Amino acid sequence: MGEIRQMNELAIELNDVLDNCTIGQCLSEYGKRMYFPKGIVAQSAAAKTKATKHNATVGQAFINKKPLYLNSIYDCFDQTKVQPSEIFTYAPGAGLPELRALWAADMLKKNPGLVGKKISNPVVTAGLTHAIGILIRMFLNAGEKLLLPNFFWDNYDLIAKENAGADIETFELYDESGCHFNIEGFEKAIESSESQKIVTLLNFPNNPTGYTPTVAEMESIRDVLVRQADKGKKLVVISDDAYFGLFYEENTSRESLFALLADCHENILAIKGDAATKEALVWGFRIGFITYSCKNMSDEQYDAFETKIKGSIRASVSNCTKPGQSLLVKAMEDEEAYENDKLDAVKEMEKRYLIIKSNLDEKKDITYIKPLAFNSGYFLSFKCEGSVEELRLLLLDKYGVGVINIMDKVLRVAYCSVDSDKIPDLLNIIYKAAGELWS
Repeated sequence: MGEIRQMNELAIELNDVLDNCTIGQCLSEYGKRMYFPKGIVAQSAAAKTKATKHNATVGQAFINKKPLYLNSIYDCFDQTKVQPSEIFTYAPGAGLPELRALWAADMLKKNPGLVGKKISNPVVTAGLTHAIGILIRMFLNAGEKLLLPNFFWDNYDLIAKENAGADIETFELYDESGCHFNIEGFEKAIESSESQKIVTLLNFPNNPTGYTPTVAEMESIRDVLVRQADKGKKLVVISDDAYFGLFYEENTSRESLFALLADCHENILAIKGDAATKEALVWGFRIGFITYSCKNMSDEQYDAFETKIKGSIRASVSNCTKPGQSLLVKAMEDEEAYENDKLDAVKEMEKRYLIIKSNLDEKKDITYIKPLAFNSGYFLSFKCEGSVEELRLLLLDKYGVGVINIMDKVLRVAYCSVDSDKIPDLLNIIYKAAGELWS
């Protein structure tokens, strides 16, 4: 038998703080062991204010108290707008304070249901995948289950199963009509679990289907979770809001599920994972956020969980990219220009969506390939009469069209990457190839 490792004293202190709230009661062994060390980073932060004579703490090269840098790199930036310290130095462990404040304010504006509720300050991560990876490891031990709709982003498999050693349990995303979220199936999946701890991840707009619940459906999801919480279930509900804001139908919920769940029940830990990736069209910046809320949690408990998240960041990527954060701050500070730019992007995606809807209406009598209900985001997906992989290969090899086979369940079409005037041709080719196989 291997030697049992002693838990770090700092982790024990954080666990004691969190012991009587849902976070502490749901943490995995990894989550319990996580802490932020009082080592180089913490000591360097203290030295910033007190080491007025010489600061020899952090491994950054300075000259005359300014970062040493390569001109060949700095020359790539507009030097009238971005200073070397905004590019070349390390960012704080939880992200730039000004970015966290801007993102929090923007979140409230986009989710008015959050106004007046107690939520955490967003913590910056190295993209939304990093955020989800942290959260799944923080709350799931090997062999425990992550509850997902049956149509989900395939990276969840890698994150949950291979990285955390957890299992995945699914329920049908759509109800029997195929047009609405499966409220009954979702509640049955929670009720049938033998575990009092439920960790579920809901992604809206959904990848791969492009579906977001209606306002009424989102309220029903909240009601399901509250009912189960009333029965004593401890619920960790992670909202993956990667495509938040890309809504194209009037009755589609414009607010995150997080807004409905925040501060609503002491047995519900609501967590919002989102990112600048799609919202600000900065895919390569790798800037994500974790925000959380649970009724009756104290400020000390909010801080303790943030410290554990910072520890997980420190243990993986150390800290997140500074240039991307600095540039996003500058963009968000020019609020009018930032919002107008984002609105133009949403309008472009909505234009493509409407072209697709019109084109699909003309093909509604074709039965061997059928679109799943969609109303938002970047994607639509098709259920196929035969092998999804066979259709994918035919499209690629014969027609030069690239699409994605998701777990051999659906064919995902990312219309976000196809110009609007080319979308009808894309759909015609997909239907033609499907017809060659199955008509």
